[in-house]
Amino acid sequence: MDGVTATGVRASARIVARADGRGATVLPVLDGEGPLALRRVRSAGTEARVMVVGAMSGPLGGDRFTLAARVEEGARLHVGSAAATIALPGQAKGEARYDVTLDVADGAELHWLPEQLISADGSDLHVATRAELGAGARLVLREEQVLGRVGEPSGRLTSRLTVRVAGRTVLDQELACGPGAPGGWDGPAVLSGHRAVGQLVVVRPEFEAHPVPARVLGEYAALVPLTGPAALVSAVAPDALRLRRLLDELLAQLG
Repeated sequence: MDGVTATGVRASARIVARADGRGATVLPVLDGEGPLALRRVRSAGTEARVMVVGAMSGPLGGDRFTLAARVEEGARLHVGSAAATIALPGQAKGEARYDVTLDVADGAELHWLPEQLISADGSDLHVATRAELGAGARLVLREEQVLGRVGEPSGRLTSRLTVRVAGRTVLDQELACGPGAPGGWDGPAVLSGHRAVGQLVVVRPEFEAHPVPARVLGEYAALVPLTGPAALVSAVAPDALRLRRLLDELLAQLG
């Protein structure tokens, strides 16, 4: 852990995945502690698997978390988390931040599949995820946000997701929800009263020549092709369980 200050906890973690030349992936860097502890878990085939284990509550008000992962050429990495992340109010005033940076080289593959982010009543969190991919990289990225625990209103949550492939931006979107967010976030054009929202970004080189067709997937989900070799699924649901089931079904349809 980088330290605790009067304005909150500072913590960072870093993962580097590298092909070992024998068909497997090794982790020369696996560095994280405190609220961002990292654990290697059993994997099969050429893929390395890492779990983010939350050893402390948070992020709380004023906290600053940063998590970076680099997947080098020929490596395959799967990252998940042991439990949902819960944004909570803290004694320190001000917004908490959680910044994630993903770097996937040409010929590398990353599955970034954390558990849900829950915005508890009274919290204020800004989370930003930025993925930089080489031209031949592969990515499956899932984000899920749940607005409030059972029976409580949402905190303030701002989420920005940026994906770039070969130096070209294919996705840059931001969603703000909860108290103080711009009006209309809970209206029919955005969440329409739902309390769980998620997205899947899938990047595959073959999508460049054969983009996925845009289509509506049920009542509250849609698949759209993005510029270049990428596709986006956006979905809303009444709760986290139904959102996960929906996103899992849609990922399976993408093959």
